[in-house]
Amino acid sequence: MHANSRSIVTNQHGVHQDLSRRVDRALTHPLRKPVAEHTRRAFDEARAWLSAQERALILDAGCGTGVSTRRLACAYPDHAVIGIDRSADRLARQHGTLPDNACLVRADLVDFWRLVLAAGWQPARHYLLYPNPYPKSGHLKMRWQGHPVFPVIQALGGRLELRSNWRLYLEEFAEATRLASDVVPDVVEHDPAGDYLTPFERKYHESGQRLWKLIVDLPYRPGLVPT
Repeated sequence: MHANSRSIVTNQHGVHQDLSRRVDRALTHPLRKPVAEHTRRAFDEARAWLSAQERALILDAGCGTGVSTRRLACAYPDHAVIGIDRSADRLARQHGTLPDNACLVRADLVDFWRLVLAAGWQPARHYLLYPNPYPKSGHLKMRWQGHPVFPVIQALGGRLELRSNWRLYLEEFAEATRLASDVVPDVVEHDPAGDYLTPFERKYHESGQRLWKLIVDLPYRPGLVPT
């Protein structure tokens, strides 16, 4: 092991006590945030690209430099993979040729997810790989399970997979999924065995940290999102 990534440090020792309230609010109060114009343009470009693909969709949410998007496109050549990240700098880094069945877009994920749902897209697979854990207890609302967009993530359906080096993040997401969709995902240890989807996965694994994943099959439920 030669990487030196530090382990998660948190003042939270179980599922956040405010999680159920946050999920309930997200399920009953519409998210009124205006969609950013740059994300609307990016979505229109992605929609034009996808319409020419005629393949099942995979979303790689928060794809960073696009390494995972490239690897997913190679692993699922019969799917169209869209990687989304808010950083133009990360997306511009060179990590080899982008496969024909992959597309990278710079967009705000909160807005992009809502546009995906409004357009009626139904991803076959949906990845959230090593999201920022925001480990301080006071930062629950910044985690996806505590964010107002959480019902949209659930409503999109498909096989949703999260990976993290913080088990509690996934356990909390699993509980939020139970509250929203009445499905209880399993959280299991993940051994990439050298087949790393993201640079973070490699870094954490080579630092000797344990990795975890959550996989859940969700129905397409646009009605879950309050209007």
